[in-house]
Amino acid sequence: MEKRIINPWQWQDSRSYVQAVDVQNVKGTLYVSGQTAIDADGKSSNGDMKSQLIQSLQNLEKVIVDANYECKNIIRLNIYTTSSEELFTCFDIFQNWIEKHGIKQTSTLLEVKSLFETLKVEVEATVVK
Repeated sequence: MEKRIINPWQWQDSRSYVQAVDVQNVKGTLYVSGQTAIDADGKSSNGDMKSQLIQSLQNLEKVIVDANYECKNIIRLNIYTTSSEELFTCFDIFQNWIEKHGIKQTSTLLEVKSLFETLKVEVEATVVK
């Protein structure tokens, strides 16, 4: 698999995403459903945004690893949240996770009216190998 990052500008660098990713010679593609702060028993979290973001990223990582892919090969990572303002108070959690895995992904952040039950944040990904 070959990845080429396209960034005509530099301002997106501080926001932990890239403008485009060109991927060639892919051996597989994993489309991951939105991952949220739901535990192994299917119970939705009542926690704050920070704890839900941490659990959502842990759940995303588990699905990726269990599918025999690597987080560093995430090429698209979309975030849905019930409050962008609240998400940005703990956005460093997301940025540190991206940096830890060396991810260079395209992203879209959307504020939505609601998510399932008590959930505040959801992340969905596309991963290649």
